[in-house]
Order: sequence, then C-alpha cells, then structure tokens
Amino acid sequence: MGTSTEELLRDTVGALLRATGESQADLTHGLGLSQAQVSRKLSGRHGWAVADLDRLSAHYGIAVVDLVSGPTHALKLLPDKRRAAVIGGTQTVITV
Repeated sequence: MGTSTEELLRDTVGALLRATGESQADLTHGLGLSQAQVSRKLSGRHGWAVADLDRLSAHYGIAVVDLVSGPTHALKLLPDKRRAAVIGGTQTVITV
C-alpha cells in the first residue's frame, strides 16, 4: 500500500512550512493550537483532526481537498503572497 493520507498531509504541511518560511511557532499561532499539539501532529504521534484541516485550509489559503492531494499539488496552489522570498531560507541580520 502507498502513502497514507496522514503521511501525505504531514509531508504537505512540512512543504508548506518551508515554502512560506514559517516556523512551527508561526503555525502554532496560525492554527490556534499549542506548541505540543502541533509538534505531535507534525511528528506523526497524533493525527490531524477534521477541524485541523479546516484551520490549515484557512491558514494557507488552500482548499482542504488540495491539502490532502500531496505537497506538489498544494504548493502549486499556495498564494504568491504566502510564499517566502527565499524558499527554505531565513533572513539573518549581521551587525558589525
């Protein structure tokens, strides 16, 4: 059997975090969940609930059906305004 829906959603959320430049704390705030809840969901120790799917959909501006269609599909639909300037990067200020 292939990848489960739960695994597909975890992969999708991970890809969206990287594409948006968000941290786990940003996602926690956006979903209205605790840090521990989000951490357990991202690691696969707890599953995503239907209400979580609705929150993820609102947070990223992507329909639920598109979130569970996999990371490649979801990333194509991520609104431009939600994309980080540098994928997977962070901005660092260096003072001299």
